[in-house]
Amino acid sequence: QVQLVESGGGLVQAGGSLRLSCAVSGTIFSSNAMAWYRQAPGKQRELVAVIRSGGSMNYADSVKGRFTISRENAKNTVYLQMDSLKPEDTAVYYCNAHTVYNMDFWGKGTLVTVSS
Repeated sequence: QVQLVESGGGLVQAGGSLRLSCAVSGTIFSSNAMAWYRQAPGKQRELVAVIRSGGSMNYADSVKGRFTISRENAKNTVYLQMDSLKPEDTAVYYCNAHTVYNMDFWGKGTLVTVSS
């Protein structure tokens, strides 16, 4: 059974930083593409950042230069370092695993609230 567990969300002031973590079990982590999505109130879920098994990364334009995605295969964990946070970054952040069999698995999400 594949499980993804996010942690690290919370309340932070604008300009501050948070680091999200996502621990993955039940799948061959190193071969998965891993991503972070977010969903703000009243909005659709959007892709924030993705890191592929080979290490290539992509970011949403809105977070480029402020967020950094990384992975630690030895710990089956993916991270999202979020710096220079803005109130518009407020959302529930979800971890996603995309396997080589084109299956997607999701965590339950962690809430990030950025106050102005």
